Amino acid sequence: MKRSKLLYSILAVIMVVSLLAACAPPPVEEPTEEPAPPTDVPPTDVPAPTEVPMPDVSGTTVVFWHAMSSGANLEGMTALVEEFNSTNEYGITVEAVAQGSQGDLETAVNGAITTGELPNLTMGFPNGLSRWYGLGVIAPLNDFINNPTYGLSPEVLAGIFPGPYSSGTLADGTQIGIPMHQSAQVIFYNYTWAEELGFAGPPQTSAEFKEQACAAAAANGSDDNPDNDGTGGYVYFPDASMVSPWIWAFGGEYINEAGDGYSLNNEAVLNVALFFKDLYDNGCTLSTPSFPNPEFAGRLALFATSSTAGIPFQASAMEEAGNADVWGAIPYPGPDGTLTVDAFGQMVGIVQTNETADLAAWLFLKWLTSPETQGTWISYASFFPSQEGVDLGTRPADDPIWAGALELLPLGKAEPNLPAHGAVRGAIRDAFFAILEAADSAAIQAILDELNQTAADLVAESQ
Repeated sequence: MKRSKLLYSILAVIMVVSLLAACAPPPVEEPTEEPAPPTDVPPTDVPAPTEVPMPDVSGTTVVFWHAMSSGANLEGMTALVEEFNSTNEYGITVEAVAQGSQGDLETAVNGAITTGELPNLTMGFPNGLSRWYGLGVIAPLNDFINNPTYGLSPEVLAGIFPGPYSSGTLADGTQIGIPMHQSAQVIFYNYTWAEELGFAGPPQTSAEFKEQACAAAAANGSDDNPDNDGTGGYVYFPDASMVSPWIWAFGGEYINEAGDGYSLNNEAVLNVALFFKDLYDNGCTLSTPSFPNPEFAGRLALFATSSTAGIPFQASAMEEAGNADVWGAIPYPGPDGTLTVDAFGQMVGIVQTNETADLAAWLFLKWLTSPETQGTWISYASFFPSQEGVDLGTRPADDPIWAGALELLPLGKAEPNLPAHGAVRGAIRDAFFAILEAADSAAIQAILDELNQTAADLVAESQ
């Protein structure tokens, strides 16, 4: 018995020593003359990662609703869809349906949500896509964009201008659309007339803007033509596309920090309102019954707000007026020299259907919005590309005014994409007309406070 206990004790000691030896760290080796290879170099015997094969989408038909319904826009869209159908390697067929104007398209989508007869892909403005996403209609695109097999390359993604891309980004980072193109809200400026007034170039600050606008108004008020009295400065029509870039140029925002509501009564917005009121009170603005193309062409305005899509129409107005002045597009200047433009345009979003149809829709969307396809699309349409790397051919050289506006695209910012923004835009316009008749800054602040509450109510109604 004693011998057995002794044997067990000896065995236990041996087991403990063995375990300690197994758990002990290996002995430290003396450093060799050659350094060890870096740990991030993969071993040569490990196979390289293979690309995950893409699901089969052959035979899938993608129904695409768009608003390019006439003229060169329809011609271009038809040509693009035909090219994709005849060349894509996936076996996908796209059926493009022109739905009329953008308003007609939104009406069609809203009706289809009720009936369930939706397309697979639809064009839309950002607030429309946002509203449809909230109804569970539009698919989030993040997984498509980031997919290593069929997503967007880092180069393409980095090349999309932040302004139009952010139009499709929700506050939580969900991407609901890809910009097909863009336009920008800019200021048309008469270089020739400004030079005659003594100015060497466009204003770089809001103070210089006022100086030039008021000088033009004074010139028209003191010449021998009584018919142009009260004109000459800045055409004032304060829709949200005009007010927004001024707010940004003044260093402000009018969306709240959470990105889910508005801040339309803050200091920057008030400063813009006071700036407008000052221009108006000094007789440096004018109003027009319609688009101000004839007024700008007739030297009744030194400055006029316009979309870049309006460049051909302004060029026609200049020609009809027999005006050979040099003119072009400039950004909105802030007090400290900040320069901005309002970037906007149609987005394209995927309507959630099923895994195969959604992937097929994405593959067409990726092709449609690629730099290569945008080069073809821009050759038909009056829009600008939404990204870098687009081959524009000879167009910039052939159309220097268009080329000058093209250079402003990196300055672009986007308006909010909240579902209520369509209604809030109207409230902004009404409030900024009302400030012109306000007695003082306190009255202007009260108007902005009321505007802010109206915006909050509209956001609540849209939820």
